[in-house]
Amino acid sequence: MLSREDNELLTRVGPGTPCGELLRRYWMPICPMAELTEAAPKKRVRILGEDLVLFRDGNGRYGLLAEQCCHRHASLAYGWVEKDGLRCPYHGWKYDVAGKCIEQPFEPAGSALIHEACQKSYPVQQMVGILFAYLGPAPVPLLPRYETLVRADGTRAIKVLPIHHANWLQAQENSVDPVHTYYLHGHMMAQQGLLNAGHGAGYFYRPIQKFDFELCEEPAWAGIRKIRFFGGDKPEKEVGHPAIFPNILLAPQGTELTLHWRVPMDDEHTYIIWSEFTATGDGSAAVQRDEDIPVDYIDPWKRPDGTIDLTSFATQDQMAWETQGKVFDRSRELLGVSDRGIVMWRRFLKEQIERVQAGKEPVGIVRDAKLNEMIRFTLSAGQRAHTEAVRKMMAATAAE
Repeated sequence: MLSREDNELLTRVGPGTPCGELLRRYWMPICPMAELTEAAPKKRVRILGEDLVLFRDGNGRYGLLAEQCCHRHASLAYGWVEKDGLRCPYHGWKYDVAGKCIEQPFEPAGSALIHEACQKSYPVQQMVGILFAYLGPAPVPLLPRYETLVRADGTRAIKVLPIHHANWLQAQENSVDPVHTYYLHGHMMAQQGLLNAGHGAGYFYRPIQKFDFELCEEPAWAGIRKIRFFGGDKPEKEVGHPAIFPNILLAPQGTELTLHWRVPMDDEHTYIIWSEFTATGDGSAAVQRDEDIPVDYIDPWKRPDGTIDLTSFATQDQMAWETQGKVFDRSRELLGVSDRGIVMWRRFLKEQIERVQAGKEPVGIVRDAKLNEMIRFTLSAGQRAHTEAVRKMMAATAAE
């Protein structure tokens, strides 16, 4: 268990909090690029406890500004996007994508006030149909080019999950829990008669004979891998789908390899977005423009009475995370041997918070362009066999 003080340290993400200052060192996805259109070129965003406005100006440049105008603090979310910036709806002050005030109607020409009126702004970059923001200090690191985001031999899709009413760490700790998959996913599906419904739950519904964990600190990424030894008819050692520091999981998801980001909106709400990669299988290149990547918004899973439909892995996870409480009080838990990966993750997270507090750079920050050409992950044969088995299962189900 954690002390209440350490629990606060690892879960609070607002400006000036130790964990919030750590998380601001990393690029975070904020929405699919398809959400900004000519008809709707702006969007209100909440991330790391800050209320912001994302917009694309008439020149196609992205901006991310503090929502409240620095003049009289009206919301810029109600303003007008123009060719060169975003105009406040209250008095018409206009800001460019860097937060510089470029117009102040009704103020004297040449007034020095225009140079003082700087709106807080953050850089935005686009990759694989997703817009990413960096809320930390300069110098800005490179946006990591993980292999599933830049490989040419496949296509991609985006899924946006319903907002989760739970702290981000509850979702991320789940990634280093090697045994929850047996009951929460495998047994849950079996009890509903859905074990062979094409989602791969059967892969996890096997005896877990033992498990281990590997702390990875590569030049361009860091995290923890789960290592499982499955028993049953086909014994297997599985090494793969790492939890990538600070808030990502690389997971087999049906026939794809999927990156899951768990983005803290604030202490009690988490935005979850997936980038799915499906390989061509023969190594051939697939042509797909970022603007053509499909986006699927998963409908809220809660019934009118507040209970959750547990017929998918994602809803099963949501149930577990949300029922722990909006901010899980870890001083009340009772940990076992199977929770060793969770203990490792918390210790690793605390160490990186302390690095930032000491003025040092945390792990997984990419600044070398050569390292960032393609950041690769090693997956075990069992992991790759899992995606292939699910592919065949789905094909057989469709043929019936």
